[in-house]
Amino acid sequence: MAGSVNKVIIVGHLGRDPESRSFQNGGKVVGLRVATSEQWKDRSTGERRDRTEWHQVAIHNEGLATIAESYLRKGSKVYLEGQLRTRKWTDQQGVERYTTEIVLQGYQAQLVLLDGAQGDHRDDRGGDGGQQQKSRETDAFGGDLDDDVPF
Repeated sequence: MAGSVNKVIIVGHLGRDPESRSFQNGGKVVGLRVATSEQWKDRSTGERRDRTEWHQVAIHNEGLATIAESYLRKGSKVYLEGQLRTRKWTDQQGVERYTTEIVLQGYQAQLVLLDGAQGDHRDDRGGDGGQQQKSRETDAFGGDLDDDVPF
């Protein structure tokens, strides 16, 4: 058994549309900004209080990146499971900076669309016009876990 665990699970809403970057070697990364919020009642004043935390997410898994690009939009509710990673980079002024982000990479990564695909509309023959609320869970390779297709 390993001596430590690096696992992050968040459920939140996207603050903006996913941003995709491609590399010269053919790889790509999709970046997300996800907000998580908590609310409570202040004991001394009785007022409702809330706090929002913003999380930077980098998706390096090709299948999950494709799903994020295709189905996620600003406001989408998602379940994400990945690892914390801190990286060092140099800004335009030459100053070294550090960024801690949630990274979805490898087979351990999970992305679940909690409010259905944006633009997921049925036809006019008895469909619900896109009003269906459906959870879509994918495996690390981007395949639907709900599909009954044998390997």
